[in-house]
Amino acid sequence: MNDTSIDYADLAEYDRRQLCIERHLLTAFLGGLAVGLVGMFLAGKGPGWIGQIYDPYVYLALSLAVGATASGFGWALLTTFLAAASTLVAAMGAGALSGGPAFDVIGGSAAGLNWTIGLLVGLGLLAYATRRHDAWGDLAAGAVGVALIADVMDRATPGFIDSDRSFWPGPAVVVGLLSVALVFLLRRKARGRARALTLSAVFAGVFAACLAAILSGWIPPTV
Repeated sequence: MNDTSIDYADLAEYDRRQLCIERHLLTAFLGGLAVGLVGMFLAGKGPGWIGQIYDPYVYLALSLAVGATASGFGWALLTTFLAAASTLVAAMGAGALSGGPAFDVIGGSAAGLNWTIGLLVGLGLLAYATRRHDAWGDLAAGAVGVALIADVMDRATPGFIDSDRSFWPGPAVVVGLLSVALVFLLRRKARGRARALTLSAVFAGVFAACLAAILSGWIPPTV
C-alpha cells in the first residue's frame, strides 16, 4: 500500500509538471499574438518614441520572460520560437486586414524580421541560462545585457545599419538604463551582479570600439 501511495504521488507530481508546461506553451503563444497585434496597430500611430521602444524591445522582453520561466532548455527553445512565430503570424494577419506589409512592422524589413526572430530565440535561451547559480549564469546575464546595449548603440549611432536620428537621446537612454537594470535583476547575489555587469560593460566597450573603427574607415564594412 505504501508503494502504491508513493506511485500516486509521483504521478500527481508528473501531471502537475505537464500541466505547467502546457500552460507555459499556451501563454507563450497567446503572448506572442497579443504583442504582434498591438505592435501592428501601433505602427505609424502616436509619438514616434512609442514605436521605437516597442519594436523590438517589447518583443525581446516577451522572449526573455518566456525563456526565463521555461521548465527546461528544450522547452525554452520551443516556447521562445513559438512566441516569435505567433508574433509574426499576428502581425501578418493584421497587416493583411489593414492592407499593409507585415515585414515593415517587425524588424523594418524582411532581413530585419529574420534577425529579430533569431535574436528573440537566442535571448530566450540566454534568459533560461541565467537561472543557473554559477559563473555560466553570470555570463548569460551579461550576454543579455550586451545584446540589448549593442542594439541600442546600433540604432543610436548615425550611419550604421539600423541608425535612427530620433532614437537618440530619449529612447536610447531609456532602453539603455532598462538593460542595465535587467542585468542587475537577473542575478540575485552581489558577486553575480558584479560579474554580469562587468561582462556587459567589457563586451559593450569592445562592440563600441569596433563600431567606431568601422565608421572611421579603419575596418572595411564588408569584413
